[in-house]
Amino acid sequence: MDVVVCLKRVPEVAEVDLQVDPTGKRVKTEGLPFVLNDWDSYALEEAVRIKERSGAKVTVVTVGGEEDEEVLRRALALGADQAIRISDPRLQDPDAFAIARVLAQLIKDLPHDLILVGVQAADDGYAQVGPTLAELLGIPHATLVTSLELEGGRARVRRELEAGLEEVLEVELPALFSIQSGINEPRYVSILGIRRVAKKEIKVLGLEALGLEPEGVRPKVLLERLFSPPVGEGAEIITGGVEEVAERVAEIFERGGVI
Repeated sequence: MDVVVCLKRVPEVAEVDLQVDPTGKRVKTEGLPFVLNDWDSYALEEAVRIKERSGAKVTVVTVGGEEDEEVLRRALALGADQAIRISDPRLQDPDAFAIARVLAQLIKDLPHDLILVGVQAADDGYAQVGPTLAELLGIPHATLVTSLELEGGRARVRRELEAGLEEVLEVELPALFSIQSGINEPRYVSILGIRRVAKKEIKVLGLEALGLEPEGVRPKVLLERLFSPPVGEGAEIITGGVEEVAERVAEIFERGGVI
């Protein structure tokens, strides 16, 4: 069993007042801590558990600069067997398609029975890389997976639907699953574990090594502007007796075209 996990390093913005940088296309990240994308941590934990149960080989992959090796080191410390970083100066502001394209070009030549990704990335929330990657590889996929069982070359997964519904699917391997939070409890990595893998090789590949031309990873979606939503006028508090309130509500509805 060979498992590939796609990881992303993202800024931690849960308790930060975000600001847009002068380009109008990015969030200011100066001074922000960077962490492993939360949904990816569940995908990584699931892969490590599969390894512990079955002896699977786990390969972790990321697209980014040298600073993004931090999440790969974390994954190696948690039990991943090898790590690969895709980096090229021509990969500027890649969209979901460009990321999926380079990942597909790498993974197609790697042994892979199972590909795990997080449901979405905390910094953009597009949730497109996983399904696009599966389509490019020509393999089945399921999203929002909350339970995963492997047996006999097939996977039995439970996934979330709308309105609190769930469904159970049987999927033939190789397949890709985007992992939802709550499927497991990610473990903490120890300092000793990080030190143990500090000098472990991380393979770095560019577009040429992958056999890709820059035109092949040109973004299909271009971000024009990033901005905070405009502040509304606020709520109107209606006071008075029942008849007064009802009359005022009726006026508002009539003015708004509701009635």
